[in-house]
Amino acid sequence: MQHDISKLNNIASQVRRDIVRMVHACQSGHPGGSLGCTDFLVALYFDAMKRKEGFDMKAKGEDVFYLSNGHISPVFYSVLAHAGYFDKSELATFRNLNSRLQGHPTTHEHLPGVRIASGSLGQGLSVAIGHAIGKKLNKDENLVFTLHGDGELQEGQNWEAIMYASHNKVDNLIATVDFNGQQIDGPTSKVLSLGNLKTKFEAFDWKVLEVEKGNDMEEILNVLDEAKSLTGQGQPICILLKTGMGHGVDYMMGSHAWHGKAPNDEQLAKALAQLEETLGDY
Repeated sequence: MQHDISKLNNIASQVRRDIVRMVHACQSGHPGGSLGCTDFLVALYFDAMKRKEGFDMKAKGEDVFYLSNGHISPVFYSVLAHAGYFDKSELATFRNLNSRLQGHPTTHEHLPGVRIASGSLGQGLSVAIGHAIGKKLNKDENLVFTLHGDGELQEGQNWEAIMYASHNKVDNLIATVDFNGQQIDGPTSKVLSLGNLKTKFEAFDWKVLEVEKGNDMEEILNVLDEAKSLTGQGQPICILLKTGMGHGVDYMMGSHAWHGKAPNDEQLAKALAQLEETLGDY
């Protein structure tokens, strides 16, 4: 399949600018994981997913995405805005009082593109499985995609859902893990080691794909193509995407310190100098 990688990288650069500006403006938010997941979400929304115009919660006849690690809302909101779900100017209201763009996505704000409130970790996969089963019952052959943090997998509900999905052959589900090895308190290996995630998912009878260069657009597109080709074969699919926390901003890269910390004025200027303005700042 042909992909316009240059176009996608241009979108990703602008999204990264949005992220650091949004978090800086309100002096609150989660830039590290947002920057690390930018390439994946851009690839998903602007290439891999089949989307219809507009937004409805049922999403019949189109692919659907659930963000489980909701604290990376800056990247989610920016991607949704650039994908046309709402005007980009609304990004300037991030985390403001009465804004629809709260720190964690919520459904009562009725923001187009948001399907679940995902402030508490560990719940997104369960909801996504329900939607995937609903699609099967409705003879809808489209897919359900999810994104999870690796630290999020320390939550037990995930493993109940992982077991349930394979037992019920939910093979229209593609779950991606942002495998950056970092969480708010430090490296996942030190906080609560996840061990060999590939072996764990395979033990639960999932098909597992690994991406070593999780911030390389071509690698991401290739694995999404492969994952889609493996649907409908009786197994749910997991993508282990090895990303870099803070990717694109040198002083944030690989450091858990930027999990939930806003840059100051000087740090913002340094970040923006590293990120090309490709589509115009909001």
